[in-house]
Amino acid sequence: MEIIGWSLIVVCFIIGFIGLVYPIIPSVIFILGGFLLYGVFFSFAELPWWFWLIEVLFVVLLFGADMMANAFGVKKYGGSKAGIWGSTIGLLIGPIVLPFAGIILGPFLGAILAELIFERTSIKQAFKTGVGSVIGFLTSVLTKGIVQIVMIVIFVLVV
Repeated sequence: MEIIGWSLIVVCFIIGFIGLVYPIIPSVIFILGGFLLYGVFFSFAELPWWFWLIEVLFVVLLFGADMMANAFGVKKYGGSKAGIWGSTIGLLIGPIVLPFAGIILGPFLGAILAELIFERTSIKQAFKTGVGSVIGFLTSVLTKGIVQIVMIVIFVLVV
């Protein structure tokens, strides 16, 4: 039973890291799920209250950081709210339509199309907004990856 428990925990962590670049998967929820599985298979008593407090704060931080990084990237490059929405929709739809390339092309094209259609900006400005959305996404992936590693390291140190 111990092998099954640890296997499921590791699978949750792996899916969490896959979710960094495949935004349909709620990555941080799988990391948190790994911690909960540990409690179910082994013992919640080994995970003190401060561990849960820190991890829940990281979960909240990651959800906020994801939205803010995308918005920051689009805004920094002159995009509008339409560009932010287009980028977000592209980020969700892109990987489904184009499994690998859609991860980058989705937010890029979504921001460009939204700027062109709803804001009537120039192609040059729409392209800059698309670049900003990709930079925001990549920054978010890097930041979330580091935080998820920290979350797992804290877990390993506590256990």
